[in-house]
Amino acid sequence: MPDPREMMAEMYLQFAGELADAAGEAIRPWFRAEMQVDRKSDGSPVTQADRAAETAIRERIADQFPLHGVIGEEYGSEGSDSEWVWVVDPIDGTGAFVSGLPTFGTLIALVHDGKPLLGVLDQPILNERWSGVHYPGVTRRTTHNSHLVHTSSTIELEASIGFATTPEMFTGADHTAWQALSSSFERIRYGADCYAYGLLASGFVDIVCEASLKSWDYLALAPIVEGAGGRMTDWEGAELTTGSGDRVVAAASARLHQAAVERLMCADR
Repeated sequence: MPDPREMMAEMYLQFAGELADAAGEAIRPWFRAEMQVDRKSDGSPVTQADRAAETAIRERIADQFPLHGVIGEEYGSEGSDSEWVWVVDPIDGTGAFVSGLPTFGTLIALVHDGKPLLGVLDQPILNERWSGVHYPGVTRRTTHNSHLVHTSSTIELEASIGFATTPEMFTGADHTAWQALSSSFERIRYGADCYAYGLLASGFVDIVCEASLKSWDYLALAPIVEGAGGRMTDWEGAELTTGSGDRVVAAASARLHQAAVERLMCADR
């Protein structure tokens, strides 16, 4: 007999896909189109597409799961102390979006008691979607457009391809730590936003390390990385939750992740 928790995970994952579909419908008409770009209080850009996509997601959650909480980048928190909470970034990488680059993505996480159980990374222009489930003791897998994917077999920092969105996200002591880690990589790349984590899950990238993030920037990505066989935590190696800080590191294997955490922690921060 099927495990009811497995069936529940499947139901929620299907719904998360429907949320991503709705967001994509709201986003696509604005891509490489004339639009107004506003600045939020933190200086980050926001557009009609961001707002329309999050609105579409929130409306569907309220209709299907009215007792669930929602944490979103554009419209804040509702019921964030609920047992089940959806954490949403309608367009992660708005800077890329307004520049016409298809490296942005819609991020949707379902969190249970503060811990992310499933996540979706949807790229609506390239029609790519990573969906990950990391439900301890029940199921663990990640798909890319419905095909199972797995992280690379890389276990050494010196053989790694490392990514971060921009070196400017590392300031002060964080910059020192990033330099200590990235100087070990075989190759460093910047500018892929959340798309880099999808590439990591599919085995093309070995490490993604970032700072200056919010929970909606990473909670959907943790199940995707972990479901594909990788490891993703904060810089101290602690599990990611709604209460985590602003720094994350993801790696293709547990051994590679441990090496990355040790390098970050040993840096003079």
